[in-house]
Amino acid sequence: MDRFKTLLKRGGLPPIRFHDLRHSAASILLSLGVHPKVVQELLEHNQISMTMNIYSHVLPGMQKDAMAKLNDALQEPPEQKETGNDEFPEERDERQFG
Repeated sequence: MDRFKTLLKRGGLPPIRFHDLRHSAASILLSLGVHPKVVQELLEHNQISMTMNIYSHVLPGMQKDAMAKLNDALQEPPEQKETGNDEFPEERDERQFG
């Protein structure tokens, strides 16, 4: 651990525990949208519930992002709004569903 403290000091970083790096990495990965199962495996937690209980503080931002993505996916494509072409729904741009 002395080497770790030396590296922190050399890098101009505050004194932290080595375990804090693990916690920070997990929080960052989750906030970047990495699947919680992947984070659980990296941390070697036995249960995903353990990972989610510890890192639940990251979830509110993830939930907001998920709802924004869902909202975007459900929006009518701009070209449909402009033309009002509801007579032939099969002619809609199929890319919105992929």
